[in-house]
Amino acid sequence: MDSCLVAVLWSLVPLYVTVCVIFAVFADADMTLLWASVAGQRPERKLKGLVVWVTGASSGIGEELSYQLAQCGARLILSSRRENELQRVKHRCLQSSNLQDEDILVLPLDLLERQSHAAKTEAVIKYFGQIDVLINNGGRSQRSLFLETNLEVYHALMELNFLGTRGSGSIMTVSSVVGLAGAPLATGYSASKHALQGFFNSLRTELTDYPNILISTVCPGPVQSKIVDNAFTEVLDKPVPTVGSQEYKMSTRRCVHLMLVGIVNGIQEMWIAQQPFLLFYYAWQYTPTLAWFLTNKLGKKRVQNFKAGLDADSAYFRKAS
Repeated sequence: MDSCLVAVLWSLVPLYVTVCVIFAVFADADMTLLWASVAGQRPERKLKGLVVWVTGASSGIGEELSYQLAQCGARLILSSRRENELQRVKHRCLQSSNLQDEDILVLPLDLLERQSHAAKTEAVIKYFGQIDVLINNGGRSQRSLFLETNLEVYHALMELNFLGTRGSGSIMTVSSVVGLAGAPLATGYSASKHALQGFFNSLRTELTDYPNILISTVCPGPVQSKIVDNAFTEVLDKPVPTVGSQEYKMSTRRCVHLMLVGIVNGIQEMWIAQQPFLLFYYAWQYTPTLAWFLTNKLGKKRVQNFKAGLDADSAYFRKAS
């Protein structure tokens, strides 16, 4: 190799290291997604007029998805169990966009009642004539120790988070960082999200002969929402005793914007999280031994806080920070 070219390449090493350091400090998503957010297709151009079905649309990420999709001009099907909350979301969507009443269909849906899904889908097809994008966002989290958790809780988590998401068409599924790596107090939740990852990764491979069908998986870290408020504990229908601060979590608006950037740019898997959580994704991907060390160290403290009746999440994530 020419000596001048070698010298040029070596001169670029400090720049490369600097970029990596900046990325480690400021990035809130994987590099593919961040690049698409700068130079890729814009959601407001690609989503206008499309029919998008959002499950879990009554709160959190699903609610924010509804607002941003409406502002992009997408026609919407809003689903969750709580019809009154869906009507509230629809009203706000209409207020903040140019959509008309007939552009938004409120369709109550319980993901656990899988026998009803075919009829619900038929209702959507009859109303809009098509479904362009299905966003599987419905589900619940968990805050309980394995040894204290009833089997019914694990059954409910798998039914809701995994089995409740199966469908057809262009699909975006909201998984989690715990779909890539386990976390204490979330054994069942993590198992259900790992099942999602395996199922949709396999489905994506089976559909390689259909390149126009996008199977996209989103792995967000901590995001501001009510997911902890509604989390399963060791017994079905027992509420979480302590819901801590949301201040350390990523804003729902930013997370949803990146999700929409990802889907319009055909990104198959998205990692979305503030630092230092994003670094954990990379640690599990490339240095699992280090990742196990950090997870065990922080996880032990999280369990101790939980047993002491403290806000396990806030203490855990402040420690990580």
